[in-house]
Amino acid sequence: MKKWVQKSIVIMVAFLTFGLITPTHEIWEAFDQNPSNRASIGPSGTSSAEANALPIEQTEIQPVDYSALLVDAAKEQSYIKFGTKIGPKISNEFDSIIFPKMEEAIAMTVEGLDDTSLASLTISEKPSGNYGEKIFNITNNETGMDLIRFHVRTEKRPQDGYFYNFHYHSAEDDFMAHNNLGDIYWEKNTPPKWLS
Repeated sequence: MKKWVQKSIVIMVAFLTFGLITPTHEIWEAFDQNPSNRASIGPSGTSSAEANALPIEQTEIQPVDYSALLVDAAKEQSYIKFGTKIGPKISNEFDSIIFPKMEEAIAMTVEGLDDTSLASLTISEKPSGNYGEKIFNITNNETGMDLIRFHVRTEKRPQDGYFYNFHYHSAEDDFMAHNNLGDIYWEKNTPPKWLS
């Protein structure tokens, strides 16, 4: 194929897809006029080389670890809440002190649930801004009820300065008890708003 046609196709694909898709070498093989360079495609839609490489036994499908997905989403939502002003300053203490306790609270909350119930759990994606406490809630999509709510409160302690108090509320006691996860010191100056 002539070089100018190949270059035209590359430019056209890049322009039409806003650069998200780039043509691969398989495209050029499909346009190649030499039959010895083409892969033979079998009736199942796989090439002969691919058919020889397929394993005889299919591997088992690995079960999804829903608890791990919840924990990953919890960490992501926490850092969204912290924003770029608070996050870098408290990240080390959060990762080493607070987050392991969050993981433990999540594990205790979901330990008795089967895979179907675990699959229906989601984490809220809108932490509160300004000085609101909400980090995220874990909700059962089927019932619409929260199972556990994670919060962080900004506390001003006289003579000591500002602290972030991390805690959670559980559906087991109708969200009445304040289950403490720990505190992180900010400084004596007023901290910035969440999500900033």
